[in-house]
Amino acid sequence: MEQYLSNMFGLKGKTVLITGGYRGIGRALSVALAAAGAHIILTIDSVGGEYRFYAYDLSSREQILRIVPDMIAYKHDVDIFVHCAGLQHRSPAEGFTDEAWDTLMNVNLTAGFQISRDMENTGLAQKIVFIASILSFMGGFETPAYTATKGAVGQLTKALNNEWMAKGVIVNAIAPGYIETDLTKALRDHGEKEKVILQRTPISRWGEPKDLAGSIVHLCSKASDYVGGEIHVVDGGYLGR
Repeated sequence: MEQYLSNMFGLKGKTVLITGGYRGIGRALSVALAAAGAHIILTIDSVGGEYRFYAYDLSSREQILRIVPDMIAYKHDVDIFVHCAGLQHRSPAEGFTDEAWDTLMNVNLTAGFQISRDMENTGLAQKIVFIASILSFMGGFETPAYTATKGAVGQLTKALNNEWMAKGVIVNAIAPGYIETDLTKALRDHGEKEKVILQRTPISRWGEPKDLAGSIVHLCSKASDYVGGEIHVVDGGYLGR
């Protein structure tokens, strides 16, 4: 049994490049992948252990386009790419600034596409996982840019998988629900909004970053070799209501 599980879900010998892997959800994903045996390359910061990190500004196209050439130059044979970097900015749509819009688009969406494209063009990464959101399926409130990017991430997942799965590059996404991170602090501090969220969530609690560990290991491992273009929801049952 142990050998079977190791064969199906183990990531020993695999190298994972993950954006935004130093805190919140990204940190939990990095820890889970490392525990499954993967070597982790972080593009933002280091969380200790068997990790290597490089700093890039993912709101800058010039820096985004350096990432894959740098991986090749440093001789990192990346097997898996996880785009977890993400920003949130809450504001009514009529007051939403162009600067905030552009920054969220670049970090949440464009960076993931450009890195994935460059990896496919250079033969890196057999598996790609984007971090979407339950707002990939919902409109949200006072989060026009975040909702737009996460909706696009969901569709990008399907579009890229349609093109690349037959060529050996599998693309999937994880859509977290309401998770305790810095991005959701404003909601947790707002008593009425938090109450509404918990009332709708069948498990009756906020998610923790570690609740996504099983999903990321599954989607990065051999166990998911026949899974493509999937947006895997991890939300405590929220969308089922």
